[in-house]
Amino acid sequence: MPAIRQHDQRIAAVRGFNRFYTRQIGVLRNFEKRGLIRRKVSARDARQSHLTLTARGRAAYAPLERRSQHDTGAMLGKLAPAEQARLIAAMNAIETLLGGAAQNSPQPGYILRAPRPGDFGWVVRRNAELYAQDYQWKEPFEGVCAQIVADFVNKFDARRERCWIAEMNGENVGCIFLAKDSATVARIRLLLVDPKARGLGLGARLVDECLRFARRAGYRKVTLWTHSVLTAARHIYEKAGFKLMRSERHKDWGPPVVSEHWDLEY
Repeated sequence: MPAIRQHDQRIAAVRGFNRFYTRQIGVLRNFEKRGLIRRKVSARDARQSHLTLTARGRAAYAPLERRSQHDTGAMLGKLAPAEQARLIAAMNAIETLLGGAAQNSPQPGYILRAPRPGDFGWVVRRNAELYAQDYQWKEPFEGVCAQIVADFVNKFDARRERCWIAEMNGENVGCIFLAKDSATVARIRLLLVDPKARGLGLGARLVDECLRFARRAGYRKVTLWTHSVLTAARHIYEKAGFKLMRSERHKDWGPPVVSEHWDLEY
């Protein structure tokens, strides 16, 4: 994505959040009292009102519009691209939690796509970074991730396997793999949602993509391996219909953990 276009999109996202927040705190009511906007009850639905600028409001709007565009660009310009992405993700999460996304933002703020060169290396690195940071998992865990990715790439079956990369504002923020275990069993692997993209329903969406593809590919069961400390992921799996089949303790990666095996049969 060209840098100029991406910068303009981020400015628009910040300003969209500003409009959402002004509605939340009642700024529009102040504008109405000052004679800048006019409210008219909808003829079709009395619960709704249409807002228009008065002549006084139009005169005040033009310079404010230019200044808002400039000030937002200047604010974002002080942040590195990754920090800008985190800011936009946080604003998206606030709108989602307060109900704004359902009313004003039909798009989830991210895209899902097939992997590109470099993405598989990112998957291994980001898994290792986040789990070391959050759970103090050591280097052997990174080795497990690298082996999973290597097996997927070297044995890839385009008819029955998939990898999805989630991207937001030009930056990778999530991933998931669906790998073939056998002719009838598929396995979900390496579900990851970066902190900057949490709160958007991305984890559930990635799992749903796997399950839909598994059905189309003719699998009769989807299985996965996770750990009891990963409560958010476990909630997603349980909500999708997976059942916990067995668990066991290990300390292969440093701190003792409980690994779990979950299955979903069609």
